[in-house]
Amino acid sequence: LLWPDGKPLNMILDDGGDLTQIVHTRYPEYLKEIRGISEETTTGVHRLYEMMREGALGCPAFNVNDSVTKSKFDNLYGCRESLLDGIKRATDVMIAGKITVVAGYGDVGKGCAQSLRGQGARVLITEIDPICALQAAMEGYEVVTMEDAAPIADIFVTTTGCKDVICRQHMDVMKDQAIVCNIGHFDIEIDVASVFNDPSLKRVNIKPQVDQVIWPEGKAITILAEGRLVNLGCATGHPSFVMSNSFTNQVMAQMELWNNPDNYENKVYVLPKHLDEKVAQLHLGKLGVKLTTLTDAQSEYLGIPREGPFKPDYYRY
Repeated sequence: LLWPDGKPLNMILDDGGDLTQIVHTRYPEYLKEIRGISEETTTGVHRLYEMMREGALGCPAFNVNDSVTKSKFDNLYGCRESLLDGIKRATDVMIAGKITVVAGYGDVGKGCAQSLRGQGARVLITEIDPICALQAAMEGYEVVTMEDAAPIADIFVTTTGCKDVICRQHMDVMKDQAIVCNIGHFDIEIDVASVFNDPSLKRVNIKPQVDQVIWPEGKAITILAEGRLVNLGCATGHPSFVMSNSFTNQVMAQMELWNNPDNYENKVYVLPKHLDEKVAQLHLGKLGVKLTTLTDAQSEYLGIPREGPFKPDYYRY
């Protein structure tokens, strides 16, 4: 956390909230030199808002995750490609015809469900949020509980950012050769400790990041990346193009905090709409996209500038 000259860090660019938490809990004296934080994950942003509500946030922070060009691209399209990359590299399993479970139907879950369905799997969804559950149902997915799904599914994917999504009682009733993995957050979504630390079960390492846990009766389930992010542990993460959206948001947030620190209190902010649209604009040329331009008459009719922003802050894409 120190530069070669001994001075402490002056900005935080975070991915999950770990560095932010470490500085606030172990090195609070460094906060007076930090101009701000930018955070790009759902869980990390959740922590920032908790700290703000509690009055514990020691410097301004930008919520990069909820920029549209992050959450609707990295989370959705990135996971749609990198989930299967991780599962395939780790297991070479055929997806077609399998019963799969996606725990959570946020942007990450939506991308994962699309990719599994696209390979011919039957996809079940678990959800706590009635809006997300209704979205899943109206997309044609069956929404069930983990208790319903655990005995019948072949592949399980957690995407929630929560803890104890797949617990020991679920793994105890899973099929022989079921595959369990996480693409949501830390290794607490799946209670891997309950099986890895149980002396009555046998853990066999098949290859790096691929373990089988064998029950006394001979049943085996495969756990990928030790319950950590499967797309990173078993593959190389998202394609660089979609990550460019996220990183452009991060850079813009860092530049704003560095150049205008006096404009911000110790609160959580989001990037303004015109910058979100700029991130998208910067990526269109690579895909050969040609935008239509509003005429003056259309601009006046809609009441929006010809150059944007084109949507209000409350618009949901």
